[in-house]
Amino acid sequence: MKIITDLNYIEQMGRKKDDENWDFRTYLKQLDIASEELDAIVHQITAEVSLQIDCTECGNCCKQVRPVLDEDDVSEFARGLKISGAELKGQSLRLHDNTPSQYQFNALPCPYLEDSRCSNYECRPKGCRSYPHLHKDRFISRLWGVVANYSVCPIVFNVYERLKTELWH
Repeated sequence: MKIITDLNYIEQMGRKKDDENWDFRTYLKQLDIASEELDAIVHQITAEVSLQIDCTECGNCCKQVRPVLDEDDVSEFARGLKISGAELKGQSLRLHDNTPSQYQFNALPCPYLEDSRCSNYECRPKGCRSYPHLHKDRFISRLWGVVANYSVCPIVFNVYERLKTELWH
């Protein structure tokens, strides 16, 4: 299967295939397959697709998604910037859903995005490091986020399309 990386095309397909993507989500929820088996399939496809896409050349997630940062993320990110956590909170973060111990960047694109890559890459938050989260277990319980990220991330787009081909069509 050809790897698609054109962000305009991926966004357009996200709109065009929204109903289909939700239908496939429903299909996956009802599919008679062990969660571990589906995870293994997703992990294999993700590994193959990820080898062909360099996230640091894309950075679309940093333009459209606000990761959740805990206090450890704030401290580590601030350390990389050589500022205090309080300074980082005051300059670039906001509370996440009024939860005192969780934050999000206060702007999109991320204020630390430079040339499609994090300017503080080595100290980036856990949510940024693990995005698009397809390597994690329990794929079936995270399908809401997968469908939401379908039009944002070329990896998610390609993995979900390949899953449709292999498991549905």
